[in-house]
Amino acid sequence: MKACLLHRPGPVESKPLAFVEVPDPEPQDDQVLLRVSACGVCRTDLHVVEGELPPRLSPVIPGHQVVGEVIQLGVKARRLAMGARVGVPWLHRTCGACEYCRSGRENLCDQATFTGYVVHGGYAEYMVAPEAFVYPIPPSFPDLQAAPLLCAGIIGFRSLRLSGIQPGGALGFYGFGNAAHVAIQVARHWDVRVYACTRDAAHQRLALELGAAWAGGTDAEPPVKLDSAIIFAPAGELVPVALRALKKGGALVLAGIHMSPTPPLEYSLLYHERVIRSVANNTRQDGEDFLRLAAEIPIRTEIEVYPLPEANRALIALKHDAVRGGAAVLDCRVVRR
Repeated sequence: MKACLLHRPGPVESKPLAFVEVPDPEPQDDQVLLRVSACGVCRTDLHVVEGELPPRLSPVIPGHQVVGEVIQLGVKARRLAMGARVGVPWLHRTCGACEYCRSGRENLCDQATFTGYVVHGGYAEYMVAPEAFVYPIPPSFPDLQAAPLLCAGIIGFRSLRLSGIQPGGALGFYGFGNAAHVAIQVARHWDVRVYACTRDAAHQRLALELGAAWAGGTDAEPPVKLDSAIIFAPAGELVPVALRALKKGGALVLAGIHMSPTPPLEYSLLYHERVIRSVANNTRQDGEDFLRLAAEIPIRTEIEVYPLPEANRALIALKHDAVRGGAAVLDCRVVRR
């Protein structure tokens, strides 16, 4: 099969992904083999490709927002039918036995493995995944539009939950890309007012089109004090900015897996019971709850499509805020046409 393979991390401008022929994967035991149709391009992929996340598998096929069709079952796979359309998220597998898994916090499992990082992902024609960790895709979402839901959507949804925001509340978004453009649609469905702080004028316009009450630069002060805020951008310097915008008792959620260093914080920014929380991965329950809600709303993803061989170009566009719309998606079917 054809796949985008990362032999060693490097700046995306150097085009480190090689579009090459690799052996077809074979499903083991409880795994399913998927014919990949689409794979979202996530900022976490950028962190993997550029080495901001230390390599765990080398070489590796990135990609963890995967939509595909089940074409082969492992000998112990019983849940899914041949031909089922499913999505593969970041969380690839957990141990199922540790204190975190047993208490509904499998996202914190010490033995967890991750798609496109610890195991091969979806920048490819085919991939394998444990059937217990994939999601049926609601029929209302076409493949390309469904891909961003599988990480950006799920992580944004978990971030909203951890923020504690309530209907009628004021919520700040810092950064407005892949995850934020989905999360705002959930927030508006919950009757939450969203204030978007993002450096890119096109993303400010998109935020307003999707129902934001206000949009401005990342350093701009929202016109109201915020009940909660979520930082989607991997920029530690935004932590004190967002804290200053919070009401007393407000919560600041850090949605990224990687963030640049946070500057020293004055205690006054945390005083009055303000809270900082990080988001670590997701649980399967997050994914199931989100995809059900996404179909009910329904969520509309704004995407820019790239052919699979042009994954480097998609990552460059993501790095430089040049993706037209909310998310870049690789069309993995083009190599089979």
